[in-house]
Amino acid sequence: MLICWNVNSINARLPHIISLINQLSPEILLLQETKCVDGNFPNSTLEDLGYNVTLSGQKSYNGVAIISKYSLEDIVIGLPGLENTEARYLEASTMIAGCYTRVISVYVPNGAFIESEKFRYKKRFLDSLLQRLIVLKKTEDNIIVAGDFNISPDDIDVYDVKKMSGSLCFHIEERKKFRMLINCGFIDSFRIFNHLQQTFSWWDYRAGSWQNNKGLRIDHILLSPAIADVIQKAEILTELRGRPKPSDHAPISISW
Repeated sequence: MLICWNVNSINARLPHIISLINQLSPEILLLQETKCVDGNFPNSTLEDLGYNVTLSGQKSYNGVAIISKYSLEDIVIGLPGLENTEARYLEASTMIAGCYTRVISVYVPNGAFIESEKFRYKKRFLDSLLQRLIVLKKTEDNIIVAGDFNISPDDIDVYDVKKMSGSLCFHIEERKKFRMLINCGFIDSFRIFNHLQQTFSWWDYRAGSWQNNKGLRIDHILLSPAIADVIQKAEILTELRGRPKPSDHAPISISW
């Protein structure tokens, strides 16, 4: 099992992560928005649980990590081709279902608001991600890119299409960018197994969004076709969003 989760602070959510590991024993965890510098990351706790850790941290913001029961090799920190110091992208090679697999943990910028410089940067980030995946596909058969994309691809992925239309995370420009990632040869793992199921991965902390299920599916695990062939199930683990002191995101998972 691989679990991907925007934890919204690794240290605030560490008890939930340990509970999740004890319950499901995933081979791999991909984390986003860890919100701490590398020296404050709980490496030793995770290593004591049997995991190898690689990370790219940043004080108070962003941060990504790859945690695996298997060795992590050929690590790339930062999205090639993009000039920025934000900790949003991490690559490593590890074993999945007996296959040597290139795994990416990505935290796509939110974009702040439409027509802002941050939204333009979000689009540049997605363009650079696309180019990186095109390069990887030339030499790698097994690729997983997963994380908080801050994009709901389709109408079924938002709680209110009319209200969300043209809004951040559901704007046509960013949805087109997401579609380009799919069209370059990747598969939305959740939709393989849940064609018509409306399940969200993020709910705002405010305005009773969780209680009223006013959410968005913005967290995704994208698979190259070869690795998709060995996946048996894809889920959103919504139960964790309802626990005390939760992240505003639920973990998402694939199993083989």
